Amino acid sequence: MNHTYFNSCNISAEKKEKKKRMKIKNVLPALLAIFGAFIFLASCEEDLGTIGSEIIGDQNIDATLDESKSIISYSRKISPIQSNGLPIYQLGIYNDPVYGQTKANILAQITLGTTNPTFDNFVSMDSVVLYMPFFSEATTTDDVVTYELDSVYGTAPIDISIFESEYFLRDFDPETGFEEAQNYYANQGSTFDNFQGELIHAIEDFIISDEGFTTVVVPEIDDSGNQPDSIITRLGPGIRTFLPNQYFMDNIVAMEGTPQLLNNNNFRDYLRGLYFKVDGSDDNLTKFDLSNAKIDMHYSITQETTVNNVAVIDTISQLLTFNFDAINVNTLETQYPGIIDANLTNPNIVEGEDRLYVKGEDGVMTILELFGPDNDENGVPDELDQMRAEKWLINEANLIFYVDKDIVDGGSSEPERILIYDVKNSSALIDYALDTTSGNDPIDSYTTHLGRLERDSDGNGDFYKIRITNHLSNLIHNDSTNVALGLVVSQNVGTPTFQDLENAIAPGVTEIPSSSVISHEGTVLHGNTSVNEGKRLKLQIYYTESN
Repeated sequence: MNHTYFNSCNISAEKKEKKKRMKIKNVLPALLAIFGAFIFLASCEEDLGTIGSEIIGDQNIDATLDESKSIISYSRKISPIQSNGLPIYQLGIYNDPVYGQTKANILAQITLGTTNPTFDNFVSMDSVVLYMPFFSEATTTDDVVTYELDSVYGTAPIDISIFESEYFLRDFDPETGFEEAQNYYANQGSTFDNFQGELIHAIEDFIISDEGFTTVVVPEIDDSGNQPDSIITRLGPGIRTFLPNQYFMDNIVAMEGTPQLLNNNNFRDYLRGLYFKVDGSDDNLTKFDLSNAKIDMHYSITQETTVNNVAVIDTISQLLTFNFDAINVNTLETQYPGIIDANLTNPNIVEGEDRLYVKGEDGVMTILELFGPDNDENGVPDELDQMRAEKWLINEANLIFYVDKDIVDGGSSEPERILIYDVKNSSALIDYALDTTSGNDPIDSYTTHLGRLERDSDGNGDFYKIRITNHLSNLIHNDSTNVALGLVVSQNVGTPTFQDLENAIAPGVTEIPSSSVISHEGTVLHGNTSVNEGKRLKLQIYYTESN
């Protein structure tokens, strides 16, 4: 798998409006894309009787190649980015060869698998086990199970400290009268540090391993004198560690019958979260679906039974599970090199830049504005006006992004996928909805529209080709609005959800695809003013003029 709050007393109308959209934003982009696809197909069918299809497919037609259309491209930082409600969370350290070191910590709420638990006839706390599984695929050969890991990076040891957090993660935002969901952001690490409670447990020199975990339980001989079969439990690779029994004796067992354990709303206010913090210098980064993580509290009770009129007291094993299914927040700290910071501080938004930066997490995005100025002030760029007047029929239209090999080292650290989207409406382009490769595995999905990184003979990245044929045809023939486009790194282009920015950035960017926030990689591309003219960003259009 290649594989997404802040309180203020003053609430602007713009922020209120943005909050109102949050409830539906996870499904809206996909629905809008599909709806747009139906509209587009219907419009094409309607026009067949007059000018033919606006998109010329694999037909025997001589198409003209045009690479002269204007593109303004530049990059902007996208922090602070919303980092709760993600499909995947990261923990660890990653050193990007271009962008420097990023440290990813997690503040996680836990919930009671069984609310209002009772501990009658409690005997002992046997063990408390934390398990956070990696993404992995198991293969069994001759009863031997091996695992292939996915979404783990690096082999260096790091230290993981688990603190009790005293920061309350609320579900709803008081700025909206508690009617809208509360956002938390990747730059809130220092705030969470101020509410850091006691150290619960420390894992020293943790190293990523592809070894799974096997536990064998040998049941006691039953009343008939038979020995039941052993119970074998296998778990895939992950972080698995024993937490201190006494902490759970004091904070769970001793609280039996109190309001704090009555329901999960009370419990989340009582035990406010676990704060996972990492320390180290070299690469050791793992990604988790936290809905699969858990804490198992194993304890024993006594149970009295009667056998042949004789009272028998047995010791019975019990289990209370805690889940990570509430609010989780990734905090991200990135140390950008000074030269990149300088290049992002004041980009040339009039002429464009020679280099384009794209990095995931709370990183960097690139803005694209097509077709140059609107000199006649009719609200449409002059170049687009001309194409509309000449009724260009689009065979194919591509944006070609060349990797800047003078900066990028190449190889496995390069992102395999990048994603383009409509920043005004926070939605995919129509080419996304019409891509017939959408059902493929994530690494090969949507490749007609969002081409994978093309590599040279040495295995280093050469270029990305993003096909926007239908988007351009809509601009010409359906009078669609020529919106600014955003370009980001993507861990999984099939993830349709978006994350909020705390503050909008020009030209009106308010949301970033979730698949970029969960991606740790970055790259550098040639811009529209690159000194290497052969590698400049270009819009490649194959077209035929309509008679």
